Amino acid sequence: MKIVLPTSTAGSLPKPSWLAQPETLWSPWKLAGEELTQGKQDALRLALDDQRQAGIDIVSDGEQTRQHFVTTFIEHLSGVDFESRRTVRIRDRYDASVPTVVGAVERTKPVFVDDAKFLRQQTKQPIKWALPGPMTMIDTLYDDHYKSREKLAWEFARILNQEARELEAAGVDIIQFDEPAFNVFFDEVNDWGVATLEKAADGLKCETAVHICYGYGIKANTDWKKTLGSEWRHYEEAFPKLRESGIDIISLECQNSRVPMDLIELIRGKKVMLGAIDVASDTIETPEQVADTLRKALQFVDAGNLYPSTNCGMAPLSARIAKGKLKALAAGAEIVRRELTDGKLPQGSVGAPACPALA
Repeated sequence: MKIVLPTSTAGSLPKPSWLAQPETLWSPWKLAGEELTQGKQDALRLALDDQRQAGIDIVSDGEQTRQHFVTTFIEHLSGVDFESRRTVRIRDRYDASVPTVVGAVERTKPVFVDDAKFLRQQTKQPIKWALPGPMTMIDTLYDDHYKSREKLAWEFARILNQEARELEAAGVDIIQFDEPAFNVFFDEVNDWGVATLEKAADGLKCETAVHICYGYGIKANTDWKKTLGSEWRHYEEAFPKLRESGIDIISLECQNSRVPMDLIELIRGKKVMLGAIDVASDTIETPEQVADTLRKALQFVDAGNLYPSTNCGMAPLSARIAKGKLKALAAGAEIVRRELTDGKLPQGSVGAPACPALA
């Protein structure tokens, strides 16, 4: 029996204090060598257990095995010099010191495949694995070799596809590409951004997703949001092209955001990963607040195509708050499931396909 409204996290979960500094993005590891390897696995098991106890349907590693959602992947590639750093504008929003592309980029060995195999061994639940998307990768580097954002994006798409195919073979059910850059560089998204994303997902038989959000709840992002006005309509720039793409699931941020819910109409027919948890606030949503967000979304997407999730990752939050938000997400989805079963919401919306791994 399939699960309607399968829940998942969009990204990271808090790391334990013995692995890295809590409530801090991209903090250095506190362990090294074999102790770090074991510590990452222990943290992954804890993150998995938190998701299970909360009632999350599609589980992940909580990004416990990486410091940064982009650069940890890049660290494993040749052609990038982490000692030669430049300051660039990230997402056209804030300055950061980043590594430099100095030669042809290549993936000389798998990056996350062993971690995914370890997660697969721990659970029979469907698992989702996140990778950075090509456009967001190029926006997190200084390119002194290709000297073309598009050329470098195509190279990264090729490399990501190699990794994604091995992740699928390792038992991953959904591969998610994180593309917050899609909410910024609209012309490039439509000129080549979606095309490079599709290249990264080429040939995959598992479900594919693209996660597009307004970022972690850090000051640079919250300050930026304050400048965006009464309606955040960025998604309407990329959604029409994504609707035509082969990507299965498309995300959007909805909880406590100013994104008009009717923008979901632009991706009608796609599966929608809906952010129903605000990651920029320490306030834990009530299940009813989550349910209300999902009810509003059901005006524009069939229940079988709706994947309740978080707006973004929760690494900057405390473990207590993140656990509370996971429980609220699962409980809110269950409220709406019961309403669908009881006929309190349109029954016709249940018939669309659910996550195949949950069938």
